[in-house]
Amino acid sequence: RSLKKSMYINACIHSSVVLLNMMRRFTGRRNLHRPAITRFATSFVTLSFIHKQKNNLKKMVTSKEWNDSKWSKDSQGKKIAAYLLRESYWKSVLCALKLTRPLVKVLRMINGDKKPPIGYIYEAMDKAKGTIASSFGHKEEYYEMTFKYIDRRWECQLHQPLHAAAYFLNPEIYYSNPSIEDCSEVMYGLFNCISRLVPDLETQDKIVAELSSYKSSQGLFGIDMAVRQRKTLAPAEWWRAYGSSTPVLKRFAIRILSLTCSAMGCERNWGIFQQLHTKKRNRIA
Repeated sequence: RSLKKSMYINACIHSSVVLLNMMRRFTGRRNLHRPAITRFATSFVTLSFIHKQKNNLKKMVTSKEWNDSKWSKDSQGKKIAAYLLRESYWKSVLCALKLTRPLVKVLRMINGDKKPPIGYIYEAMDKAKGTIASSFGHKEEYYEMTFKYIDRRWECQLHQPLHAAAYFLNPEIYYSNPSIEDCSEVMYGLFNCISRLVPDLETQDKIVAELSSYKSSQGLFGIDMAVRQRKTLAPAEWWRAYGSSTPVLKRFAIRILSLTCSAMGCERNWGIFQQLHTKKRNRIA
């Protein structure tokens, strides 16, 4: 509901030059984010911008300028003022932001250009859910239903053995938390990928045998330069540089960690503007 109300406020303000200019005077010439020009998650970015301007928007609808304008008597204006002055609206906006901000960060990471994201998706989703839970003081009644939606989408669309395998083979993550190998879900994903992507049984056995060197940092994996660059090199590049002591595992790891990802399945608002706005220009701030 808060999202629909926020989109209504945003649409009304941007549909009138007079009202838009009035808002800019109260927000220090800052606009509310237009939902049509951001690459993805546009509605929730707009929600964030509205929340940042909470005090200024409330000042606007209680100002003399507002009361002297036609908007104080217009049905749309009255509706906008009612929303902005209702504390329950702002509480619901804050609640929506707590639920969505961590997820928007995951989408941004997936669509990022700096590092191939496949080695980070598994951890990013766990962190996002942890952040959501912490923001509500771990009171499950506030986010239980949201987690069900997240898990449903994660299981049917996003949660693939490739993500678990990439998570395990990402040196930045694995060496920071070696207990990953105690997670049956992660290990199942890893071995599932090995059996699917490597049909030759002898090669499968070599990969499994070479995993012990990776896990115990033997050979090139343990030299100072390799340790130092676990967090600075892209995972696939790290394997190219330091995986020579396990050549079969190296080829498999590079194959997995070089795969590309996209948030296209979540880009519900992305249409004709893809011809006009580049990814770099429209990156979520």
